[in-house]
Amino acid sequence: MHSARVGMVDAELTAIRKKKVYEQAAEQIKLFIVRRLNPGDKLPPERDLAEMLAMSRSSIRNAIRDLEIVGVIKAHQGAGTFVCEFSEDFLSKPLTTLLTQQGSHLGELMEFRRMLEPVLASRAATRASSEHIAKMEKVLRRHQHKMRAGDSGIEEDSEFHYILALATNNTVVLKVLDILKELLHETHEHPWQVDGRAQKSLAGHKRILLAIKRRDADAAEEAMLQHVEEIEAMVLNKP
Repeated sequence: MHSARVGMVDAELTAIRKKKVYEQAAEQIKLFIVRRLNPGDKLPPERDLAEMLAMSRSSIRNAIRDLEIVGVIKAHQGAGTFVCEFSEDFLSKPLTTLLTQQGSHLGELMEFRRMLEPVLASRAATRASSEHIAKMEKVLRRHQHKMRAGDSGIEEDSEFHYILALATNNTVVLKVLDILKELLHETHEHPWQVDGRAQKSLAGHKRILLAIKRRDADAAEEAMLQHVEEIEAMVLNKP
């Protein structure tokens, strides 16, 4: 009976493959590139990478070979190895790993929102189409309707910010937000149980949209900054 049960488990599960040393080295080199380098920058010599990662030069050599095959880096004879243009897949995997390793810190995430979102609101004020504005208005009406019915409207909160980002007509911004959406979602949903959070969020969105409809970039930026700071104070229990 025991052997039969083991056989069933074997049929259903696949053994977890242990990464080879050079594959681990490749992941660490990708993290180093995300942290420290830009497209066109030169990768440190093999010897230096081996010392940094405490790995053998043969493992580093194999890792570099693999990274070159997938187009992350390119070797130029006599000149060295250089970082290629980043693809979305290349960025998202190591960046997600990096953020997971460091932990999700609400304070730092809110600081990131303060740096990014007021600028997005300013751009949206000058670039938003009538369709973008109509969608934001629709989201706010739905948010208000949900609140009257006793629902916080957390989905509408996140949706408003995403449509605003769409209104900037900047594909790079959208890719960055897509990469970070799970982490940023944490700042939208935590903690919705705080009294007045939903009402304050909706009021902030209304001020932002009003400035965007007036095509007032400065007012939109200021309204977004005020909104993010208000939410930050509630999320982090600031006085």
